Amino acid sequence: MHKSIRFKLFLTFLLMTSLVVSGMYLFMRWSLDRGFNDFIETRQQERISTLIEGLSEYYAGDQGWHALTGNKRKWMDLLWQAHEHRHYRPTPWFKQALTEPPDVWPPALPESHANWRFKPLELSVMLLRADKSIIFGRRESLRQLTLHPIRYQAQTVGFLGVLPGRPVNQPLELQFMERQSQSFIWIAVFMVLLSAGLALLLAYTLGRPLKRITAAAKALAVGRYDTRLPVESGDELGQLARDFNEMAAALEQSEQTRRRWVADISHELRTPLAVLRGELEALQDGIRPLTQAAVDSLMNDVMRLHRLTDDLYQLSLSDQGALSYRKIQIDPVVVLKQDLAALAPEFVSKQFSVQLTNKLATAMKIHADPDRLSQLYRNLLNNSLNYTDRGGQLDIAVFQQTNRLIMVFADSAPGVPAQELPHLFDRFYRVESSRSRHHGGAGLGLAICSNIVQAHNGTITAQVSHLGGLAIHIELPIES
Repeated sequence: MHKSIRFKLFLTFLLMTSLVVSGMYLFMRWSLDRGFNDFIETRQQERISTLIEGLSEYYAGDQGWHALTGNKRKWMDLLWQAHEHRHYRPTPWFKQALTEPPDVWPPALPESHANWRFKPLELSVMLLRADKSIIFGRRESLRQLTLHPIRYQAQTVGFLGVLPGRPVNQPLELQFMERQSQSFIWIAVFMVLLSAGLALLLAYTLGRPLKRITAAAKALAVGRYDTRLPVESGDELGQLARDFNEMAAALEQSEQTRRRWVADISHELRTPLAVLRGELEALQDGIRPLTQAAVDSLMNDVMRLHRLTDDLYQLSLSDQGALSYRKIQIDPVVVLKQDLAALAPEFVSKQFSVQLTNKLATAMKIHADPDRLSQLYRNLLNNSLNYTDRGGQLDIAVFQQTNRLIMVFADSAPGVPAQELPHLFDRFYRVESSRSRHHGGAGLGLAICSNIVQAHNGTITAQVSHLGGLAIHIELPIES
């Protein structure tokens, strides 16, 4: 049977509080019994000391036990005087004891007191002479006695024998203990019921946000990425709600990006395929003659399609982290100079001026992959060639800033509006959507550049160039 989280929380809280209440009840009961017994034992010892002191005074006044021997009333008076300071009332059996024969001692308790657990102090002592002969008491109880000497003028003149047994419990004391026990039981029951109510409240309070999170997670699983949770607290549950909302927002953005990505790819592939289809149909229908120029045009369309698919493949690899990076200690300026030399003919054909300013005091080496670094440089250089007006200019500055290597590629007009700069590294993004794909490409070059820089633990941003065009700002870490 499936049990909800609220039911489990309720049982957990109830069990914990029940264990605490039961432990407190047992401990308090044990402490009360122990403290009460210690109190009774202490009072028992005080009574015995008082009785011995009274017997010693009686012996001093009578110069012996002759007048006390056989005088049961006098013996009972001595016992009563020893306890008079405790303000006890004589019990019904006290007068009965005065009428008992002298040899019957201690007298038997009446049936009304037969269920008492402890014998009163008055009936649990015996009086012996110095030679341990009995003055008051039963002979068969001699072996059970605990003897306390009665001294007069530094001599032992008798013994007070105490019969074994637990300390005295008077009726009022028993009633007090019973009332306390009943009170503890009722308090324990009340606390368990109170804890059950609190456990139910806590289970509902804690279970409500968990049920909301469960329902939201189910909605998220079926594609409802606009699901959000209310943040009602600053504790762990509130933090969990915030994390869930951030995850839902990330999934929603990822889903939107995926849909846009599929739409952009289909659009980018459809255009060159449509051109190829049109040219081939024209050749089939004889509208266009099969000449070398027609074949070259078809070849150019195929190459554009090949470059697009290759960019898509490279971008997907970089997104998955599957691009192979073989990082070594290299000088990035040397790699940049090699790429500039390789593209020099294209710069000349477009009358494009390139100026490299190296502000590094000494050669600087970084931990990087030379092939991927060259891919980064060539993408940026080709972007400047493709998007800059004929006869334009590109200034490249390299310098160090603390433990970062800074490289800035700034070209001339035309520029990019400031509001478009944050989107330049998005896939298939073009500042002018109508720009010819023969020059503008598929809009994947800067996205690949961003992935390469991030793979080298660097940052890349787009800014407005001082020459009126676009400036790409790259920061790469310098390892000591």
